[in-house]
Amino acid sequence: MVVRQHGHRGAAFAALALAGVVAGGGCSVSGGVAADDRVGSDPGAVRKAADVLRAAGSSKARTSMEMAAGGTRVTIRGEGGYDFGRRMGRLQVVLPRDPAGTSGHRPITELLSPGVLYMKNRGAGVPADKWVRVDSTALDDGNLVTGGVTDPLTSAELLRAARDVTFVGEQDLAGVRVRHFRGVTDLGRAARTASADARGALAAAAKGFGADAVPFDAYLDEAGRLRKVRHRFSYLNQGQPVEVASTTLLYAFGERVALTLPPEDDIFSGEIKT
Repeated sequence: MVVRQHGHRGAAFAALALAGVVAGGGCSVSGGVAADDRVGSDPGAVRKAADVLRAAGSSKARTSMEMAAGGTRVTIRGEGGYDFGRRMGRLQVVLPRDPAGTSGHRPITELLSPGVLYMKNRGAGVPADKWVRVDSTALDDGNLVTGGVTDPLTSAELLRAARDVTFVGEQDLAGVRVRHFRGVTDLGRAARTASADARGALAAAAKGFGADAVPFDAYLDEAGRLRKVRHRFSYLNQGQPVEVASTTLLYAFGERVALTLPPEDDIFSGEIKT
């Protein structure tokens, strides 16, 4: 990731994998109606989002991560699939073009798994056919932003600690009727209430971020499945405030996702250039 420095060596080279990118963009949805008492406006549905996703099995996913870098808005995008039962996903992460309009890096393949992030085409001296393995629990942010992607299920696990939740209204999202909720989640509480396989990363994030409060917008369909969530993270980097907005869009629920962790021989064990 481009905006922070980590004390741990593994965290440092993960951060450098996505350094120096410049672009803009994001995704948004407009429209809505006033809240009322009809079924579906219950804020408690937000806190159950992770459990509903696990029951859904799998889905396709699109992600975007926006931040300010040197006064310029930067967006990193990802696309792939996620198996909520196995808590594993595979995403192709695309870095934005540089100021000259060229891309300085091929798409990075990221494998997300409990407590571990794998990256291929990471660059910085890593052979193209090798993977880099990073312990998410050793990252100052628990890999909420370091990899340029917030793990989709972790995004939902964060909502277990949602508070001050309000029902904004109903609207259409990519042809699906959804219910829009807005609120704030708490990193420390989320780390205590999350599923066992997500606690380590969230506990690291709770220690690494300067503030526990994370504002969010969540969009749930009629079945209670999380269709979109946007978290706004804030912390200090070398004394300067950094704002990062991470958005996850989920669709095509139930579609099979082929996932295999790389064999040990394919894991790069050499020195990462900085």
